[in-house]
Amino acid sequence: MINSGLEYWYIFSMALIMQETLPLSIVADLFDHLPDVVFFKKDVEGRYKSVNTTLVERSGLADKAQLIGRLPSEVLGKQLGSSFEKQDRSIVRTGQPIEQRLEMHVYANRSVGWCLTAKQPTFDDQHNVTGVAGISKDLQSPNVSRSEHDEVAGAIKWALDNFPNVPSVIQLAKQTGMSQFKLNRRFQQIFGLSAGQWIIKQRIDHAQKLLRETALPIVDVALSAGYSDQSSFTRQFRLATNLTPKKFRMIAV
Repeated sequence: MINSGLEYWYIFSMALIMQETLPLSIVADLFDHLPDVVFFKKDVEGRYKSVNTTLVERSGLADKAQLIGRLPSEVLGKQLGSSFEKQDRSIVRTGQPIEQRLEMHVYANRSVGWCLTAKQPTFDDQHNVTGVAGISKDLQSPNVSRSEHDEVAGAIKWALDNFPNVPSVIQLAKQTGMSQFKLNRRFQQIFGLSAGQWIIKQRIDHAQKLLRETALPIVDVALSAGYSDQSSFTRQFRLATNLTPKKFRMIAV
């Protein structure tokens, strides 16, 4: 499920798109009021049919019309765009949505940002898949003012002090004396992430910094980020970024 108050916007917009009760342009205009959210609707071939202004800006373009009818690879470049197209094709083929996936995106200016992504297949009256609609919401800044932060602050410091030996969720829970369920609730309230997603973010953040700022071999980056081998690192990095470490380095440096 989508995090926080965005849940209403997401459900509302998906209902409008599925039922075609309003033009797509109106749905996109609604999302123009959420500058920390990317919204898009694509056809079955993966071409943009509707977008909000946030996606336009992050694509380095000036107008929505510059995106409409184009594939991500035609806008974002072959390496990055093709990874999104592959994800879209999987949704069209299987009809299976993506929910609350933690992803790191590389923007047109080569900066990176974390977001939570959700994508849904869209259907016609005969239940044939007609495309993909989705949103990516920027990851919220940690809400350290909440009283819940004090309950997990010690465990967070312990995890960061011991990096790259980042603990498991079970170990974090033991540090706080909480159940895993309660720990995940606290992390959701503070970071907008589960404890497991937070751990992955620490590792990938460290890895992407090394990939961008050093010439270290990828196997050394993997070990420095707390992975036991390059293959497990590459698998996790691809899940988070839709790119291999090698392709990320080519795009982001």
